[in-house]
Amino acid sequence: MEDKLGTNSKNDGIFDYGYAAWAGFLGGNLSSFVKWGSEIPFPPREAGRISPPFAILKALGLNAEDMTYVFTGHVINYGVALVHQGFSIVFGLLYCLLATACPLVTLGQGLAFGLIITLLFHAILLPLGGWAPQVWDISAHEVFSEVFGHLLWAWTIEIVRRDMVRMRFASASTLAKASSDVRSMATNR
Repeated sequence: MEDKLGTNSKNDGIFDYGYAAWAGFLGGNLSSFVKWGSEIPFPPREAGRISPPFAILKALGLNAEDMTYVFTGHVINYGVALVHQGFSIVFGLLYCLLATACPLVTLGQGLAFGLIITLLFHAILLPLGGWAPQVWDISAHEVFSEVFGHLLWAWTIEIVRRDMVRMRFASASTLAKASSDVRSMATNR
C-alpha cells in the first residue's frame, strides 16, 4: 500500500504506534517549553492570580508553596512545572497516537487540536473544578494568551510528529533500497 510520502509500507501498525508514542513524548516535552516561552510576552493571567496547575496541586491537598528549588537566584515551583510538563506530554502522546489512527486530528497542522484543548480546559474543565475563572470573567488579553500559546504548543507537536514520520519513511526507503541493491548484487554474481 502506498502512503502519502510515496513509500510502500507493510507495517502491522505496532511500529506506527511506537513511532507515534515516541513523537508524542518528544513533541510534548518540546512544546511544553514553547508554551512557557509564549507566556513571557503574553502573560496568561492577571498579576496576583495563581496558575491553574498551582490551584490543582492545592486542591489535591499538596503543599504547593513548598514545591520549589532555586536556579540562578530564581525560585522555581517544580510542582507547577511537573503538572505543566505532564499535561504537555500526555496530550502530545494523545495527539500523535490519534493522528496515526485518524489523520483528521492533524487538521490545520494541529491547530484545530490546540484550539479544542484550549476550549476543553480553559472554558470547561478548569472553571468547573474551581481552578480558573470562567472565560467571561477574564480579560481578552488572557484569552489571547491561552489561545495563542496552545496553538503554538499544538503546532510544535505536529512539527515533531511530521518530522519523525518523514524520518521513519526515509529510513524505511533507505533500508528497502539497500536490501534491493544487495539482492541485485547477489543475483548478478
